[in-house]
Amino acid sequence: MLSQIARKECLEMFRDGRFRWAGALIGGLLVVSLASGYTARSAANAERSSAQAEMQSRWYKQPARNPHSAAHYGLWAFKPMPAFALADRGIDPYVGTASWLEAHKQNDFRFRPAMDATAVQRFGDWTAAAVLQQLIPLLIIVLGFSMFAGEREQGTLRQLASLGVPARTLVAGKSFGVTAALSLILVPAAILGALALLVSAGADASDLPRFVALVGVYLAWFGIVLAVTIGVSLAARTAQRALLILLGLWTVNSMVAPRMAASIARSVHPTSSRVEFIAAVDAGLANGIDGHAPAGARREALEKELLVRYNVSSVDSLPQNFDALAMQAGEEHADEVFDHNFNQMYDQFRKQGVVQQVASIAAPLIAVRFLSMAIAGTDLESHRAFANAAEQHRRLIQREMNGWLAQNTAAGKTFSTLADSTLWAKIPAFSYETMGVSSAIRLYVIGALVLLLWLMVSFAWIATRRNLRVA
Repeated sequence: MLSQIARKECLEMFRDGRFRWAGALIGGLLVVSLASGYTARSAANAERSSAQAEMQSRWYKQPARNPHSAAHYGLWAFKPMPAFALADRGIDPYVGTASWLEAHKQNDFRFRPAMDATAVQRFGDWTAAAVLQQLIPLLIIVLGFSMFAGEREQGTLRQLASLGVPARTLVAGKSFGVTAALSLILVPAAILGALALLVSAGADASDLPRFVALVGVYLAWFGIVLAVTIGVSLAARTAQRALLILLGLWTVNSMVAPRMAASIARSVHPTSSRVEFIAAVDAGLANGIDGHAPAGARREALEKELLVRYNVSSVDSLPQNFDALAMQAGEEHADEVFDHNFNQMYDQFRKQGVVQQVASIAAPLIAVRFLSMAIAGTDLESHRAFANAAEQHRRLIQREMNGWLAQNTAAGKTFSTLADSTLWAKIPAFSYETMGVSSAIRLYVIGALVLLLWLMVSFAWIATRRNLRVA
């Protein structure tokens, strides 16, 4: 009986013009968005890889010059797009793609794709993730709102009940039927996505767990939407009422709740404005994080420490160049200031994310978005990891340049002594590996638990219905 109900439901949906037209439209959008994402990622990574190689080549081929000048010459660190960015670009279009690594400064990321977006693109970035998060649920609603409410109005539900079909069997059969119909769209799309990943530059076996995790998240999301659709159709007296309720839930979940959650998170855990952030950094650089360590006092303290350590009477008698040592001490002081302010900023963003994940109890799509970005490697934590890697490379350059100056320059010749390619070659080429999927998901355990809770509760809701209201 179960298989017969499922087969009947699937065939009826397939014959329904709504399914054919809506399925073709949404399936087409999904294919186009995947193809567009693949093309965009391939082009972006080719450009960034070429630019990174050019920057590295310029660094190694630069002429003989003073190491401090070379430190200011610096180079760009370009952020690669991870393989799954073809499906979910996350926050990447809004946070920049490259950082200039130079002496004394931890620079902001530049070249934000969102700044070059057209007027149409500013209404929303229709990636494969957007289709899966918003349009597939809408398709489930359109197909399933009348599953029980419609048959109740037509009187066919009474006939089924009179035949002695158990409510659980009927609900399960119809659910399997809808799932089978949807699989005609989702399975080809999943295969296409997998093929796109296989031929993507930079994709490897480590992306398989990400693919499995991403499929799991979206299957859970579709399961929640299907269960809620069935539950509303079971409870609503008419198909029209069921449709209105479901469209209202879809609107709140997709458009209203995420914005409200973000606004609440910002009010609970506010961040400094750009002007305030820069002012805090400048104040820390000038007078220390606590405001009681001006540059002059730090230099005097360093001088006294070195004179005592080496038992000499003047900095000219030190075994290393004092100016270079002072510059490195200044870099390390600046590192502390940058770490303090940037970590404070990122920690506030992380707290905002926690608030939004908690809010996903009311709107599970929020949890889906966070998990999707995390698995794709396009979330804030992934960006933070890249920013930290770029900053560590910048600090490595400064240590090498200042260390060479300290060892190889005489007093008074700090900025006139030249180094050659032997020193430049000591700096390894910049590279970055994305976070592992387990590390990424661990940061969003609240969202994962909320999604699991929604899935369990929604199916428990319809599974416990032993009787059908037939009129």
